[in-house]
Amino acid sequence: MATLNAPAPLLYVRTSMLDVAYESHGPIKGEPVILLHGFPYDPRGYDEIAPVLAERGYRVLVPYLRGYGPTRFINTQVMRSGQQAALAKDLLEFMDALSIKQATLAGYDWGGRAACIVAALWPERVRGLVTGDGYNIQDIGKSLKPRAPETEHRLWYQYYFHTQRGVDGLNANRRELCELLWRLWSPSWSGGPSLYGATAPSFDNPDFVAVVIHSYRHRFMYAPGDPALEFIEQALAQKPVISVPSISLCGADDGVGPPPQVDDDVERFSGFYRRQVLAGVGHNIPQEAPQATVDALYELLTIDR
Repeated sequence: MATLNAPAPLLYVRTSMLDVAYESHGPIKGEPVILLHGFPYDPRGYDEIAPVLAERGYRVLVPYLRGYGPTRFINTQVMRSGQQAALAKDLLEFMDALSIKQATLAGYDWGGRAACIVAALWPERVRGLVTGDGYNIQDIGKSLKPRAPETEHRLWYQYYFHTQRGVDGLNANRRELCELLWRLWSPSWSGGPSLYGATAPSFDNPDFVAVVIHSYRHRFMYAPGDPALEFIEQALAQKPVISVPSISLCGADDGVGPPPQVDDDVERFSGFYRRQVLAGVGHNIPQEAPQATVDALYELLTIDR
């Protein structure tokens, strides 16, 4: 696939905590589709997807998550939380601020987590869900249980961020560290090195380090969450089932967590659900497999309800 249009103009909308920067494609009255990036990525991951959907008449919105690019916190004193509940609340408030009652969501990594949570807890707001790597809601209560060594070694960056050395390292070497993660997580993606430079400036956000560090500490219970979000975390601890029509896209070469042969997330979905493992694709699913992502979205957008 090739990008069909020039980059969309940058727009802003204010939520209770953020001035959210986002890109908008397609007619404003089109059916809304929201595309959500992860760590360490940004909206450039959807450059070959958003214009295609816009040409089909959909209103496609691609926000920068908290801590990324031009998105900014309104209050200088507010907690720079990176916990899963914060990402989900940001998405819900983004939709509210733009008067979007219901949207089809696609996301991976952090963005996939936000999309999964909103689909699980507020299903009336979600027409369909394309999720990178299945059920992305964290089971924080079990986070301290050791995993198999083959899995543990892939999480070295998370343990690094638990230390002051990791904080200092991310501050000093954020672009180099994130570039390394791109290579490790998408080992068979030949186009990654040439595209990284377009995304790297998003990590210069003044809150990037604080949000990232909190995200990876909170999920292991090494940092407290925002008390205002505890009601969401309590709901997530119950492992809510996702009832909206959903498609899980998994990269067979994902360097963070290769998909198991047996889909162990299937019981976390009800209603229409399918899983597709993409050969030769790593962690950055939409940028590595834009056609598969478009096809999945279009399938959900045209499915009988």
